[in-house]
Amino acid sequence: MRAVVALRSIKQPEEIAELDKAADVGYLMHTTAMRMCKPGVSEQAITGAIEGIAVGQGYMPSFPVILSQNGETLHNHDHSQILQKGRMLLVDAGAEIASHYASDFTRTFPVDWVFTQRQKDIYNIVLQANNHATSLCKPGVTYQSIHLEAAKVIAAGLKELGIMTGDVDEAVANGAHAMFFPHGLGHMLGLDVHDMEDLGENNVGYDDEISRIDQFGTAYLRLGRRLQTGFVLTSEPGIYFIPALIEKWKSEKINSSFINYDKAMEYIGFGGIRLEDDVLITEKGHRLLGSQRVPITVEEVEAIVGKG
Repeated sequence: MRAVVALRSIKQPEEIAELDKAADVGYLMHTTAMRMCKPGVSEQAITGAIEGIAVGQGYMPSFPVILSQNGETLHNHDHSQILQKGRMLLVDAGAEIASHYASDFTRTFPVDWVFTQRQKDIYNIVLQANNHATSLCKPGVTYQSIHLEAAKVIAAGLKELGIMTGDVDEAVANGAHAMFFPHGLGHMLGLDVHDMEDLGENNVGYDDEISRIDQFGTAYLRLGRRLQTGFVLTSEPGIYFIPALIEKWKSEKINSSFINYDKAMEYIGFGGIRLEDDVLITEKGHRLLGSQRVPITVEEVEAIVGKG
């Protein structure tokens, strides 16, 4: 099994070309969603349109589209809502092309075209975590360490807003960030969206050197091992305000030294923000897959949302 994992983990130039092609279709899917996004439009209409982009080229979505104003619900496949002013739309989608190579992007954007200051504050923390994590991607670095560095960016940003408190390194070591970032930074990508997942996450994402950390949040990191040239993976940090999780941790006083629960409670109803890119590990570092990056800065997003 390890031999199969080793073979499929290193992508050949022909495979990378196919992954770039899948990423370009994913770009069209996400920019279409952005242009269609405005108050009064149904989530179903946008979902159907972006699925149609893949199908219309003879391809298919690489997984069931996640598209929801309730971004705090991870992997939300309910598309029953009408877009409302003041909310944000989280879209996690990609394409599987004829050769079966896949893309997987996530973007979050304001329904009424412009972020509120509160939305922008949280968004820019996630963007900083995304950019920082990607900047660290190079051969020889463990993805587990990059996940923890992204968590520190999130904890530091939330501390500036008064939502988290105390020493950032200690907060992350104690898993306090995971109330807001309760999943892993990313996973391998290839012929499967979660590449080779059927071979077992621990066989694919970990090895004899790097073991899974048994702590809420970080325990769900699918890829922790040392990166190699030719790996393709996702980088997808997020911040979510999950009412049930906040209330549970508050009632049990979990990590109360690092979380200002009164402040966190003010964000119930905010939703969630995730930003995900597809990353190729190169000999000297990394590059993003696709001809161009899906719009991601506040300025880029506000320039396209609702312009359909």
